[in-house]
Formats: sequence, structure tokens, C-alpha cells
Amino acid sequence: MAYTTINKSSDYFNTITTTGGAKSVTGVGFQPDWVWNKRRDSTSDHHINDAVRGSSKLLYTNATTAEQTNANFLTSFDSDGFTTGSGYWSSSANIVAWNWKANGTGSANTDGSINSTVSVNTTAGFSIVSFTGNSTSGATVGHGLGVAPKMIILKLLSGSDNWTIYHSSLGNTKRLELNNTNTPSTSATAGWNNTSPTTSVFSLGNNGQVNGSGQTYIAYCFAEKQGYSKFGSYVGNGNADGTFVYLGFKPAFFITKNTTTGSSSWMLYDNKRDPDNQMAEYLYPNTNAAAGTSSSGFDFLSNGIKIRNTFGDANVNGNTFIYMAFAEAPLVGTNNIPATAR
Repeated sequence: MAYTTINKSSDYFNTITTTGGAKSVTGVGFQPDWVWNKRRDSTSDHHINDAVRGSSKLLYTNATTAEQTNANFLTSFDSDGFTTGSGYWSSSANIVAWNWKANGTGSANTDGSINSTVSVNTTAGFSIVSFTGNSTSGATVGHGLGVAPKMIILKLLSGSDNWTIYHSSLGNTKRLELNNTNTPSTSATAGWNNTSPTTSVFSLGNNGQVNGSGQTYIAYCFAEKQGYSKFGSYVGNGNADGTFVYLGFKPAFFITKNTTTGSSSWMLYDNKRDPDNQMAEYLYPNTNAAAGTSSSGFDFLSNGIKIRNTFGDANVNGNTFIYMAFAEAPLVGTNNIPATAR
């Protein structure tokens, strides 16, 4: 049976639900370094803040918009959560916040041909990487993980352009866009230069979307950790008795994307917005839409995901879907405590 040394997943990733308005938001369980916020009950952008860029700097997963400054949204990252300002929606708004732990504001990394600033948590396999492009094909950037990342989410900060995603299940010749519904493209210049990440660096083409001269970028890099995180793929069966996806842990967070058929949204589920199976509430990271609900969704089990729907975004017969998942609890940790079903 698979064991993990991360016995308490919520020390590194945790979802909380809260309301809007200026206040101290607590209950995360650690000082977060990457916070992804979304208003659930109304049309509103997905907001990304991180400790490397600073709490006042915003990105939107559903938009191409350059980095924005808003000192009244998140005002600080705190020991058990974060503080919000008057711009954090209204006091009646229902909010979900997904939180990851890296290592504060980061430090210099010179592993690549481009120097970077890296905030890294090697235990949890997560790093935040800031760098300035040089428009050179094959340029490399240090990520600090010590193992090759399975997924990289990258965004131009100093201008408007699409998000760019590397996923190991697609390989180094393919790239996806978080803000779009398209299938993977094969542009080496706007992607990974047809080169897989190594234990120390990832590679870039020379397109401004990923590596423009003098342009600034942020990359969120994820390595797979047994019993805590998983980045893989599954094939849909188009049936309400859907595919089972083995993860080796009880999931807390799950994103999936159809890579075979275009016009398919990214879908996001978590264990706090909808704590009971079948999970009905979903969000689309590529749109600003309010949370949707369905009578059939997903089951979060002690060891993986069971699909209970026939959505084109999650379960088309014969289509391939990539995913990223984080644990609520490992199947079995080194403390010998097994996860239980919901």
C-alpha cells in the first residue's frame, strides 16, 4: 500500500469558504503564498494573488489581462489566512479561496540561463517563479523543486496575453491555455521549446506569451507528491457510471480539462463548497460565471475520483482529459492512519 510522509495535507493546501468585505480571513491553517479567490454567487473574475509579486498584485485566470494593482483586495498574507480590504467584493458575497503554501517572498535562483526569484516548498512540490524574458529560444528558468514539475501554469505580467500550461500527460510539444476552451496547440515558440522540464529548470520558446525580451512573467510549478498531489489523465466513457480515477488519496481539489474536443471548459470541484457526494457545485476557471450546480457530478472517494456525469467538459466517451488534484488525506500516511470514504 502506498504511504506518504505528508500526513496532514491541509498543512500545505486548504480550501476555505468565506464572505466578502474588509476583514481578517482565518482558518487556512498556515500562511498562504498563493491564494486563488472566486465569488461563487455572482459573475466575477477568478482572482490570483501570490507572495512573490505581493498581496496587492492581481491576475485573473479567466482573462488575458496584464497584472493589476489593487491595494484594497488582499492587503496581507497572515499566519492563518489573509486580510482583505474594501475591494474584496461585498459583505453579502459568498467566496471560495484555495490556498497553497510555498516559502514566502522567495529568493534568487541562478539555475537557468534566465535568473529567477523562486519561492519553493519542496516537501509539497510547489514553487512560485518570477522572471524577466530574453526572447531566446531554448532559454531556461530555475524552478527550485529538485524534481521535474508535472504541471506549470505561466502568465505574462507586463502585458495582455493568454495563460500557458504545461502538463506532463500532454508532453513537451503541447500547451494549453487556462483562460480558453481550446484543445492543446503545438507552438514551440509560445510554449516549452519541445523540451521537458528537468529537476532544476524548465525551457521556453521565444514568443512574447512566454518569453518576450524585457517582459515579466510568473510561473506556478507543481511536482507530484505521493499521497498529496497527482497530475495525470483519464479517458471518458460517456456514461453516468463514469470513469474511476485512482489518485492514491482522498481528494480535496480537482480540476479537469477535455483535451480531445474543443469548446470544453476547465472544471473545478473542491471538498468545502460541496462536502457530500455526489458533488454538485462546480466552477469554470476559464470564465467569470457564478458557480453552477448539477444533479450529478463527482464522488470524492478515499482513494480517488468517481465520475457520475456525462458532461462534455468531464466525460465524453473516448475523449482524453487531463487533471490536477490535491489531497484532503492520504490513502495511508506514515502515521498508519487510513483515509475513509465520505
